[in-house]
Amino acid sequence: MSKNFDYCVNLPEKIEILFKQGEYLGEGHNGVVFLLPDNMIIKFFRNKKVWKDESSILLKTKRSRFFPKIYYLGENYIVREYVEGIRLDKYLKKNELSEKLCKELYEMVEDFKKLKFTRQDLRCKDIFVQLDGSIKIIDPKNNYKKVVKYPRHLMKGLYKKECLEVFLNYVCEQDFKKYTYWKYKIESYLKYQVK
Repeated sequence: MSKNFDYCVNLPEKIEILFKQGEYLGEGHNGVVFLLPDNMIIKFFRNKKVWKDESSILLKTKRSRFFPKIYYLGENYIVREYVEGIRLDKYLKKNELSEKLCKELYEMVEDFKKLKFTRQDLRCKDIFVQLDGSIKIIDPKNNYKKVVKYPRHLMKGLYKKECLEVFLNYVCEQDFKKYTYWKYKIESYLKYQVK
């Protein structure tokens, strides 16, 4: 359990019972996460702004298959569905980028447009590959605040794993105009750091 975090929050009785049965999973920059019974997690946030942003996004994306279900919101915490699987960046160390996974990533970015995200991007470390080959997203942030019109971080991560061309070839088959734009943008970014 993290020693750098204050857990003094007023949890409702039902959530407190679950929390007492919880298991510490880990922590990141924004908070501390515990696994709860019934395939749920509780995430305590260090910063109220980050809590507000992430909870707002999860509420707005509740119909999207790419985001975990949210069960309960507290003052500085969220109880949501536990996302299993392997982080995309770690998955790609041992596995090739399949056509099915390309399709999932492409459809995820398309879903971002339907959700009216202004930031149509996500880091590989926030995408988890499930056993069935589908993907789920954790830790969404700034999707309605920042403006990124193509999946820059995603493609940068794919580039580092030497599978960007596989993904771009899939995009080309789906939408040549989008492929041309994304390819130009990521090449400019990688070569000149032009966002």
